Amino acid sequence: MPNLTDCIEDYLKKLLALSCEPYVEVQRRELAKKFACVPSQINYVLERRFSPERGYLVESRRGGGGWIRIFRLKTSQASPWREVIESLNGREYEPSRVRQLLKRLYEEKIISRRESFLLETVTRDRIYEEKGLSKKKAREIQHELLNEALEELLKVSY
Repeated sequence: MPNLTDCIEDYLKKLLALSCEPYVEVQRRELAKKFACVPSQINYVLERRFSPERGYLVESRRGGGGWIRIFRLKTSQASPWREVIESLNGREYEPSRVRQLLKRLYEEKIISRRESFLLETVTRDRIYEEKGLSKKKAREIQHELLNEALEELLKVSY
């Protein structure tokens, strides 16, 4: 007999398979009600069963009108996406490493030349220095901006 986590995972995968969009949008509260569980159980399933390593991207908005979007990464996109996540989140942020990664994403035709140039502007220290930000604060902002921008950009490829 399958456990609750398996049932929730199967349900979400079926929704994805039937969806006309490259994603499925659900509400955490409604899912919890459907499966008679607490919302944290839904969070557990999303974190463990719908991770980038497993070929999914999950985005959410909390609050009364909040939602969860689950994107299925295409096989050809899963590897570069994993690489981006690991490269940007695994170690200290280094603009030179990010520029190399952007160059590779462009060479592999995952992003366009223009997209690469736009993302590269985020890594330029001059912008942050002119605003009087410390190197540490600048790196934090660069890291956040790049993560968000790449996530949005790569979603189009799903």
